[in-house]
Amino acid sequence: MSLNKKINILPENIANKIAAGEVIQRPESAVKELLENSIDAGADSIEVIVKRAGKILIQVCDNGIGMSPEDAIDCIKKHATSKISIVEDLEDIRTLGFRGEALSSIASVAQLEIRTERKEDEIGCLIKYEDSIGVVKEAGSFAKGTCVSVKNLFYNIPARRNFLRSDSTELRHIIDTFNKISLSQPQISFRFFNDDDLIFDYKSGTLEERIMQVFADNILDALIPIREQTEYLTLKGYASKPAFLKRSKGEQYVFLNNRYVVSRQINHAVFSAYENILEKGDFPFFIIFIELDPKKVDVNVHPSKLEVRFDDEKDIYSFVRAVVRKGLGSFDLVPSLKFIESTNIDERTRFDKFTKTDVNDFSDRPAVEAKHSTAKSNFSDNEIDLIFSTIPDDILPARPGEISNHPFELTNQNAEVITERSFPNSPMSQETPFIIQLHNKYILSQIKSGLMIIDQHAAHERILYEKVLKRLDANIPFSQQLLFPRTVELNPGTFGLLKEIYPMLARLGFEVKFFSKQTIVIEGVPDDIKNGSEEFVLEEIIDEYITNSREKKLEETENIAKSYSCKAAIKAGDKLSDREMRLLIDQLFAASMPYVCPHGRPIVVKLSLEEFDRRFGRT
Repeated sequence: MSLNKKINILPENIANKIAAGEVIQRPESAVKELLENSIDAGADSIEVIVKRAGKILIQVCDNGIGMSPEDAIDCIKKHATSKISIVEDLEDIRTLGFRGEALSSIASVAQLEIRTERKEDEIGCLIKYEDSIGVVKEAGSFAKGTCVSVKNLFYNIPARRNFLRSDSTELRHIIDTFNKISLSQPQISFRFFNDDDLIFDYKSGTLEERIMQVFADNILDALIPIREQTEYLTLKGYASKPAFLKRSKGEQYVFLNNRYVVSRQINHAVFSAYENILEKGDFPFFIIFIELDPKKVDVNVHPSKLEVRFDDEKDIYSFVRAVVRKGLGSFDLVPSLKFIESTNIDERTRFDKFTKTDVNDFSDRPAVEAKHSTAKSNFSDNEIDLIFSTIPDDILPARPGEISNHPFELTNQNAEVITERSFPNSPMSQETPFIIQLHNKYILSQIKSGLMIIDQHAAHERILYEKVLKRLDANIPFSQQLLFPRTVELNPGTFGLLKEIYPMLARLGFEVKFFSKQTIVIEGVPDDIKNGSEEFVLEEIIDEYITNSREKKLEETENIAKSYSCKAAIKAGDKLSDREMRLLIDQLFAASMPYVCPHGRPIVVKLSLEEFDRRFGRT
């Protein structure tokens, strides 16, 4: 051998162990590969048995088609597979496994036993494989199907075994994978044993039944069904109601052609569909199944087969977001508030996350006039402007001593005149259930099931937020000119930021002239800003914009919309007339997402008659 030669060809047994590390990283990896093989074998009943979190034993038994003795020997060879035969097959993969690496990799790092018998055979086959011994083959009578036992995982790679986590951690990973695969195949019954104890027993059934088996009996009441079918792809599944948002990234499930996958694009599309329901740290719970022509997707990206690439990721993204958003908009998502017996004062009230609602049922709202969120408001734009905007002095002159203090404020006399002259046929002028304002902060209204409570600031914030987004998209600003322009001195930092974001503010209706290094003149403002508050609101919007940029990393359009809606909305403490409250509710439920404010806080909650009856001892 040349003294200068430094590159060696690794022996096959070492190369196999290195390759096995890419496929079998921990006990969970072996469980995943064996379960996928059982599913591909056509099994409708699968059992998983683990001992010491899979470190001592992993056994997966199924009632699938089984293998002949010849196939049983070949299956542990590297790249031995029944799933593909030519390179073109990689473009049309319809099975969970296809590389022929799983059993070969397992055999390289564990003691492997395979018992298998086909339905048409009278005698089956037992294959034993150990790295130092090789293959041992025996004939025998076994249950129809295949049972694979993996013993002493990583026994011949001590370093890898030492890097395994605690038994509880490894078992948690195994259970997580077991549940994901169980969700993807509800037509198959699954059983899971841990150290001889039966932990899970999932009967075959529908997807809905499997979801209840895996999570909770009442989980469907917290979820919204989503479904859309096109010639290109089909999407179905469930997404959580806003009251069921999670603080964990681990409960988002995406299945592509019944294969669990990890896709940042799909996850982001779902998050985007939740609009601003999500605050930083919140994650929706969802289970989504996507059916797509295998030729349009590449699952051969990573040895784990978890990552995928779509031919047209942009279209997939838009489709998922639109379908989830449509599903969210089809349900009444107002959470119910319940009082519970507890010694902990912080736990005496809670939201009922599992209130059942039916698709397109929006009858449980404050007034019969309120329509589904996609319906047109009962009032014309001009009528809404009269109430929801500051009324210029030259349109409705204030009487002596009558000064407008907030965007909704009209004197009772003016309000009556408007009602009688302008809206003679308005449903709001009819007799409707009671509506009152509580501490100038909350609006209380009777609904079919009991009482609805509305946060007036959050409600107006949501209305303004959607109005701003539409105005920015249309790029048709509407500015209310000030009779007396306001001159304002800003600090250099605020002045510079205002110049930077002014093009966006101008699209909302702000008209500002910049002078020197710190002086601005406000000549016009959007119609939502009340007289006398122009400079104060503008400075608050800038401050909010800075906070959102620093803490929430919002992009410019979203930041402007949230900042403006927060600071231009009516505040807690602003007194509203009966008519103003009704108009606020009418506009709220004409919004696309009337249940949460742009910051993710609830706008409305319900108290049911049953809860009142329980508290008053009527039940």
